[in-house]
Amino acid sequence: MPSFRRPRPVRVALRWKIAALAAATACLVAAVVGVLVHAWTARDIRGRADANAFNTVYSAMDTYRRTGTLADGAELDPDDLPAALRHPADGERHTAFDGRVEDNLGPSYWGAQRVGGPGSRVLAVRINMSPELHELRRLDVVMVVASLVALAAAVPVAVYGAGLLGRRLRRVSETASRISAGDLDARTGPAKGRDEVDDIAATVDLMADNLARQLRSERRFTADVAHELRTPVGGLLAAADLLPAGETEDLLRARVRDLRGLVEDLLEISRLDAGAEQPVRAHVPLGAVVSEAVVRTGLDTEVAVAEVAVGEAAVGEGPEDEAARVRSAQTVETDPRRLERIVSNLVVNAHRHGAAPVRVTVGGHTVVVRDHGPGFPPEVLRDGPRRFHTGAAERGSGHGLGLTIALGQARLLGAELRLDNAPDGGAVATLRLPD
Repeated sequence: MPSFRRPRPVRVALRWKIAALAAATACLVAAVVGVLVHAWTARDIRGRADANAFNTVYSAMDTYRRTGTLADGAELDPDDLPAALRHPADGERHTAFDGRVEDNLGPSYWGAQRVGGPGSRVLAVRINMSPELHELRRLDVVMVVASLVALAAAVPVAVYGAGLLGRRLRRVSETASRISAGDLDARTGPAKGRDEVDDIAATVDLMADNLARQLRSERRFTADVAHELRTPVGGLLAAADLLPAGETEDLLRARVRDLRGLVEDLLEISRLDAGAEQPVRAHVPLGAVVSEAVVRTGLDTEVAVAEVAVGEAAVGEGPEDEAARVRSAQTVETDPRRLERIVSNLVVNAHRHGAAPVRVTVGGHTVVVRDHGPGFPPEVLRDGPRRFHTGAAERGSGHGLGLTIALGQARLLGAELRLDNAPDGGAVATLRLPD
């Protein structure tokens, strides 16, 4: 098969991209939820501690005024009372947050109220928040562990779901690749999902249907034109034979022969496109077939056939047996007529669009045709040959059908035709026949 595909860059599977996105999203959600829960819980703890300190001061003050005793952990003018509570207004209760931590005590909320008039002592209570903050830290740990567990469960599910999506997209991609490779009957078929992937698959199938219709129409037009032109061209050639000898007759005859060759090429392409051709295979000597094809072109071309090592002669083997063994080692199973057609087209293309010397090398199951011209244009190397397109002006004139026919015949034989440019200049066409 022809080799014109671009090298594919290293890529990361879609499933892993989606899994990474799901993991990042899960981490972000867990972080946001964790921060919100932490902030809300911390605010709730401080609010409850504030209310507790306020109510405890009220209860302790009531007990102190009735009995003269300090209850509920109340103290008079404690040393570590925050400065904001040392001079409270008469009869009013005040609270303040103290962020100091000493051993296991703190941070705390203080509540304070003056016992009597100005200059009297201050009754204060301290609400230790360390147990609640310890519970907050435990809640943070639980949130982290729960987030990790959720992440560990979400990633495999995301990978599995992305794998299903990836397989559907890969099916569409494979169908598109088969269509681009020339398989116009390739279709994605009905999809189970009713989503964007289903739309893409339907679009690819619709594109393939339209492309197949257009190509069938073009092939039918090419075949019809070739068939319609064959009869008048034959008549022109017969009429040219009746002209008196001279320069005009020679010129006209040459142009009619070129026109007939073009018509024959179009007919051959139409048959290849229609799949009407079938190879007739036989065991033939590759070197001899290639040499004969080169000779029939009538062009000055060097042919080099690599020698095949056949090993030592067996005991009792005569010269005829050894010659037969050598011929067997140098034979291939292929259609000799189509092989000659491929080689002759490559040689003619090398002379017409390249430059001398043109060399044909035969070795094993490989035939290499090389010229020393400007080489194949980049678009030919990238996309393959196109009909009626020579690629570049410096490669000479022509209809662009020679390489197209060679490519179609190689595909019919199950061979690979590769087009390259030599590092030191010149075009290189390599034909590899199947073993």
